[in-house]
Amino acid sequence: MLQRRSAAMTTVSATPSALKLIEEIVADHGPVLFHQSGGCCDGSAPMCYPQGEFHLGAGDVHLGDIGGMPVYISGPQYEAWKHTDLIIDAIPGLMGGQFSLDNGRDMRFLTRSEICERP
Repeated sequence: MLQRRSAAMTTVSATPSALKLIEEIVADHGPVLFHQSGGCCDGSAPMCYPQGEFHLGAGDVHLGDIGGMPVYISGPQYEAWKHTDLIIDAIPGLMGGQFSLDNGRDMRFLTRSEICERP
């Protein structure tokens, strides 16, 4: 069963440019989900997949939704970032995450972060 975050922990939001890119991708591919693994290959790039084509692990944590689409993070990465607010942005560039739906577009997703100021 997927873990749910505590309200006092990590939040996720999206910039206007990320929301626009999400709309474009959803128009082309239907509903998507985001996964932030913290792996070495894609660094701070959240991966965007068609819903149903990415198998979530039992340790993945649902952080919330952006643009109506769910955002998950791996359990170990959540533990490292659990006091961080994640901001999904879209910046110019053709190379998104290797298997992500933003790859090959004029914009790509990037995760930015801020330390939570909540107690």
